[in-house]
Amino acid sequence: MNELLLGIDIGTSGCKMTAIDRQGAIVDTALAEFHTSRPHPGWSEQDPDEWYAVACQLLRSMWERGRCQPEQIAAIGLDASTHNAVLADGDFRPLRPAIMWTDQRSVQQAARLESQAGAEIFRIGYQKPTPTWTLPQLVWIAEHEPEPLRRTKHVLFTKDYVRHQLTGTWETDHIDAQGSLLYDMAGRRWSEELCQLAGLPPSVLPPLVEPTAVVGSVTQEAAEQTGLRAGTPVVAGCSDSAVEDYAAGAIRPGQMIVKLATAGNVNVMTAKAHPHPRTLTYAHVIPGLWYTVSATNTAASAERWFRDVFCQQEVAQADGAGRSVYEQLHEAARQIPPGSEGLFFHPYLLGERSPYWDANLRGSFVGATMRHGKPHFVRALLEGVAYSLRDCYRTIVDMQLPVDEIRLIGGGAKSDLWTQIISDVFARPVVRPAGSDASFGAALLAGVGVGLFADTVAAAQQCVRIRDVVQPDPAAVNVYAELFPLYGRIHDALAPAYAELARILLESN
Repeated sequence: MNELLLGIDIGTSGCKMTAIDRQGAIVDTALAEFHTSRPHPGWSEQDPDEWYAVACQLLRSMWERGRCQPEQIAAIGLDASTHNAVLADGDFRPLRPAIMWTDQRSVQQAARLESQAGAEIFRIGYQKPTPTWTLPQLVWIAEHEPEPLRRTKHVLFTKDYVRHQLTGTWETDHIDAQGSLLYDMAGRRWSEELCQLAGLPPSVLPPLVEPTAVVGSVTQEAAEQTGLRAGTPVVAGCSDSAVEDYAAGAIRPGQMIVKLATAGNVNVMTAKAHPHPRTLTYAHVIPGLWYTVSATNTAASAERWFRDVFCQQEVAQADGAGRSVYEQLHEAARQIPPGSEGLFFHPYLLGERSPYWDANLRGSFVGATMRHGKPHFVRALLEGVAYSLRDCYRTIVDMQLPVDEIRLIGGGAKSDLWTQIISDVFARPVVRPAGSDASFGAALLAGVGVGLFADTVAAAQQCVRIRDVVQPDPAAVNVYAELFPLYGRIHDALAPAYAELARILLESN
């Protein structure tokens, strides 16, 4: 009997799949990383065909393990990081690599859009133009690579490109569309005015559907490539941020999600839209619910960067012992007192979104002395990301949006140390859901789409479980309360220098 649901998450750094039963129990998972190309400072690109190739690889690995089989899959749901547009020709072949949301090349284009049409863009799209959004990226392409834009017949967003490979269909959901800055938020349609700013006719943008809509089924060709059963229903899905909130059980106003993944988010559920220049505004997968986003560009990816650049010896040791290198690093960092003995880390490795909206900011360790060893730097990194998320939360407080519960999600939430630091920096209890990642939420949407659940609320209530609740440590709370303002003052002192550095680098290129 087809009783399992499959969620496919095409994240910024990799692909994760989760198969669950209709009670929400996880049957199997699979994970693999993507390669990100950075040919110039500030650039981030990925090959869309690698997304599908990795998905095929992971599906084959799941069948080989034998915990689930293709004939058991009742439906498939997808999600992905938003903002990333694939420009494709008439045969849906990519015309260039996908510019990722972490790419900063369109700083000047975003600034020009803000100065020339910022009020109109915000009125229609509820967001301010920054290099994160598809609109400034398209303007950059129009100015520097006009040929691919001229040849574009179809625009697909990340999950939609992978789903097209599975089904041959072409559409996107309303939430992913909101991440393009080409969408009319009030009218729930593509905006002709914003498309005109991008130099794109609306006809090349995909038809709009709801996240739980069944939009096609696995083709015979895709079945041969993936091992999936031909004819398996596939639902539209939505953005990773929206489906992560949903998978964590954030289904009512007042709940707040703190996300420790590639990027970091502070998302507050609200009963209506609250557009604000310092935040992002999105619809929830539950009809009528919204969420306000205050986001940092770099969270768990900062630790991955630190691992790759500075921890080759620890990686080799962990591999030899059959354990996670992060577990090994955190074990040592746990011995360092809160505050890392005066060492600060600012995680602006990709510029910054909330609350500064400054693409020129750079990452930094500040306050290093001869006393500090690698465990200090690891703990300072974890604390720096927590401070950055607390910075995001300040915006939520300033907007007077009510928050009665914090739930922590993302890969970083697996770490007991990082979770405790988050609780201490925020000075609030932190709830950790079980199995609360994007692929889990995408699987739930698949179940709603084919009628295994009555609706999105019923699916979450039936399947989302709580792992634990972490309480803040009063002594650590006092330390971080004293250090957090200093973290902000260090940012204020360094920001002008980073602006000057950005000018020098731009002129040298």
